[in-house]
Amino acid sequence: MTAFRLSLFYAAYFAMVGITLPFFPVWLEAKGLEPANIGIVIGSATFVRVFFNPFIAHIADRRGSRQPIIALLAVCSFFFYAFYFVSDTFWPILLVTIVFSCCWGAMQPLGESLTMLTAKSAGFEYGRVRLWGSLAFIVTAIVAGRVLSDRSPDVILIMIFGTVGFMALVTLFLPKTRASKATGSGFPIAPLIRNKAFLMVLVAAALIQSSHAVYYGFGTLHWQKAGLSDTMIGVLWAEGVVAEVILFAVGAAVLRYSGPMRLIMLGGLAGVLRWIGTGLDDSLPVLFILQALHAFTFGATHLGVIHFINDKVPEEMSATALSLYSAVVMGLAMGLMVMASGHIYGAFGGAAYFVVAGMAACGGVLAFIVRRTNIQISGN
Repeated sequence: MTAFRLSLFYAAYFAMVGITLPFFPVWLEAKGLEPANIGIVIGSATFVRVFFNPFIAHIADRRGSRQPIIALLAVCSFFFYAFYFVSDTFWPILLVTIVFSCCWGAMQPLGESLTMLTAKSAGFEYGRVRLWGSLAFIVTAIVAGRVLSDRSPDVILIMIFGTVGFMALVTLFLPKTRASKATGSGFPIAPLIRNKAFLMVLVAAALIQSSHAVYYGFGTLHWQKAGLSDTMIGVLWAEGVVAEVILFAVGAAVLRYSGPMRLIMLGGLAGVLRWIGTGLDDSLPVLFILQALHAFTFGATHLGVIHFINDKVPEEMSATALSLYSAVVMGLAMGLMVMASGHIYGAFGGAAYFVVAGMAACGGVLAFIVRRTNIQISGN
């Protein structure tokens, strides 16, 4: 039952993402926002976690608690999201996005920390809980697309608001697993950023994960130009997430064989193969094979970092470590690369994938170097 409650957390979180990622820009456009302003609004949701997440994680590590803070953030998210319904122009929408994203984005690293802490005591596998988030993403993206057909874009806002409300309810029933409290007068972040191996892991993950930026931003457009139908493009996107789910389901067995750092190295190697192949060949059979590598380029890298933190970082700093992963890798690096990918793709077209293949290679090499390093992380 404990694992089920945490599974609901991931399902609620990524159900919201499954609607927001593909369809929130449609609502913004319907409100009259220009493409540049839409980019600013979406980018702001990514960048706020860089500044706010470590602050919230510091509080969580000081208190040793996770669930009450997650629940408070969820309720605040529900409250702030309601202001979208009375926002019709760029500046009010941007303000609501920033305030809402501060609360919403901070929940994920705390949820990851709570899941890993609870997995230790309850004896379940992280991957088999996390996979429900990926499944929810697929389902809500498909359902939202069907619901939106021939309806006002305002229905998008209603659907997202429903998932945020569901999250507020789910967080009330999360396990109240506690961690050791961080001690000392400084921020728990200090010993982490002084540890070269930890920073190298973050940089390796940032390079591999942000190598997806061209794919996320221009994959659909690139495949449309290659003559693929919208239906087949949707199947290719879904295939990548399904592959990710399969890896999460068997992640514990893979980890026992490889260990976290080899998983990150595998993510880098798979990134080189995937992005070079995508840049060279647009044929459907090849793309079907390459999309399966999403299990490794995203899934293996994510699992590797999560378990590296679980194994090497003291639990009284786990929320801070995971918030840094969220802020640096999925916030700062991804945000900057998404913006840069427009210029790269505009200049090189499909050859832009060769650039990000180089990034994935560098990430894999860094992971190899860290694997040969004696890693010691303490709160002293």
